Amino acid sequence: MVADRWRPEPLDAPLHLAGPQGPWDEVGDRLEDTGRAVICTTWGQWLAAVLLDPALRPLLGPDWPRYRQTAAAAGRMRFAVSRFVVRHSAAAALDVPVDSLELGYQPDGQPLVRGAGEDLEVSLAHTGELIVVGVSRSGPIGVDAQPVERDVAAEVPAGRWCTVAERAALAALPEGERRARLLWLWTLKQARARALGHGPGRGFAAFGFDRDEGGRAVAVGAPDEEGDAAGPWTFTTHRVLERYLVGAAHRRLPGWAAAGKAQVDTGSRSAAAPLEERGSGRGDHLPFLRPVTSGWGEGRRTP
Repeated sequence: MVADRWRPEPLDAPLHLAGPQGPWDEVGDRLEDTGRAVICTTWGQWLAAVLLDPALRPLLGPDWPRYRQTAAAAGRMRFAVSRFVVRHSAAAALDVPVDSLELGYQPDGQPLVRGAGEDLEVSLAHTGELIVVGVSRSGPIGVDAQPVERDVAAEVPAGRWCTVAERAALAALPEGERRARLLWLWTLKQARARALGHGPGRGFAAFGFDRDEGGRAVAVGAPDEEGDAAGPWTFTTHRVLERYLVGAAHRRLPGWAAAGKAQVDTGSRSAAAPLEERGSGRGDHLPFLRPVTSGWGEGRRTP
């Protein structure tokens, strides 16, 4: 039924930021215009800046013991970088100093901002070298990232998390297309679960996804127990660095647009950073310039 389908609004491709130096002004532009932004990077691109930062321990804060106790060096580095990316993304969204933020965790393990940034929604996902962060001031947001070569069905049988309609559509596809569609479905459902604060796999078989005439993701069935009155959903996937599929789910809160438009800065905008793969050599790391504010640019208002 048409009433059971949520038509998506445009959700931009993730911004690729190669390090803490930014540029972060495009993140600010997206927050002003749409109330949300998705940032992606690789942990190797941030590693030198993070490890050489004298404020590493205070910025990690309560996460410092976990960082120190992580036995595998790669896991330890990835953990530190992911927390830095979250902090810088949140600081850009709030236009505040990076070291002024206090981070915590939701019951599902997703990060949250305490204090002055409690109205900011944050979501984190990582796989392999990729780190993805979603930030939103206009409603819940969730992100997920998966290697494009992952065979989801080999790990989690589709009958346990796909709807009847999804299973029927999958059965009609050739093997290669079926694997790609399963990964697409899994990534979207994971992103939605994070937006709702649910654990992995919870309620996955209760609703499904399809594509509209434009090839965009459309949820079929009620996206959650709150119903459509809670605000429209947007679901999207993008291929990043040719090796990963990034999914995002966002629910715009009713009435946000009017409040958000009143805050739009009419200053000039810079172009988005391209979603291109960068090298991981030492020449690709720029000095860590920790901003006094979030580094949006000279023309922006600060609190």
